[in-house]
Amino acid sequence: MSKKTEIALHIIAWMIIFSTPLMFTGRDVTFDVRRYIFFSVAPLTLVIVFYLNYFHLIETYFLNDKKKQFVIINTILIIALGFAVHYWMNYCIDLFKPEDFAHSRKAKGSGPILGSWVFSLKDSFNMTLSCVVATTILMAKRLHETENARREAENAKTEAELKNLRAQINPHFLLNTLNNIYALTAFDTPRAQKAIDELSRILRHVLYDNEKGFVSISEEVKFISDYVSLMRIRVAANVDIKFNIHIDEKCQAFVAPMIFISLVENAFKHGISATQDSFIGIDIKADDNKIECHIRNSNFPKPQNDHSGHGIGLTQVGKRLELIYKDKYKWEKWTDNNVYNSKIIIYDTKLRNY
Repeated sequence: MSKKTEIALHIIAWMIIFSTPLMFTGRDVTFDVRRYIFFSVAPLTLVIVFYLNYFHLIETYFLNDKKKQFVIINTILIIALGFAVHYWMNYCIDLFKPEDFAHSRKAKGSGPILGSWVFSLKDSFNMTLSCVVATTILMAKRLHETENARREAENAKTEAELKNLRAQINPHFLLNTLNNIYALTAFDTPRAQKAIDELSRILRHVLYDNEKGFVSISEEVKFISDYVSLMRIRVAANVDIKFNIHIDEKCQAFVAPMIFISLVENAFKHGISATQDSFIGIDIKADDNKIECHIRNSNFPKPQNDHSGHGIGLTQVGKRLELIYKDKYKWEKWTDNNVYNSKIIIYDTKLRNY
């Protein structure tokens, strides 16, 4: 809530409360300013109690674990104002025209003690209620501010973690790609040149698109396609690679950049054997409701003593999914007949959580 809105709400609330003295005016009685002022004293005490608490007492005592002092000070304040209102109603009435308050004088003469104390108790209750309302509003306001501060801190932390993850992804990915090209230059220069051209497009995506909050699914698929083309040059003939894309031309889905590349890397790292037939299947589907990336590959786990890579890429995928798509994604991993499957389904195609 903005400061102007808060002030406007306060003004409206007090206008409603200060209109209550008008209820004492009958239809046959014309409006009199003095009569209105006389009966406005009681609402004025509510203002005093409310803002003394709102701007000072709650902050100084209630929120600083001095609740006993808070109750004592408010009790003294309410009693003092109650006596002030009692004195005003019983002894200041003569400042006004007698005929304007004939009913008040009659009530005063018929039972002043009982009538006065009933009204005093009513005023005390109203002032107590004003104190409670002030405390409730300020506590709710502080709670809202605390929650906003927590969310801002969480968003800042999330953004910092995402930038850190991106910084880790880029060198990890580039190292693997450069190793592929290095191996290619040893036996086929023209194909190496083609690989360098594909790498330039990959680098453009990594250096520029990766800094965006999101990219279109078509851009991300093109990036993965360039990577797969680069990897095809290196792998042996006994590796069957299939890359299937099912994206409607009118699809406007967006996705976090490089969210799937670690899965593709992992498939090439663990799904290829130098001596046995191997395969890698990549299926990417997208519409305006969800994005699905399903990768299947033959499974050739590394020996336990081989710690190369340390699973950094997949760990980053999990962290990014949780940071960006919290509660709006599903990641399934399973092995079936020595075939490793990894499927990510994203239900936030506009990246509304980012």
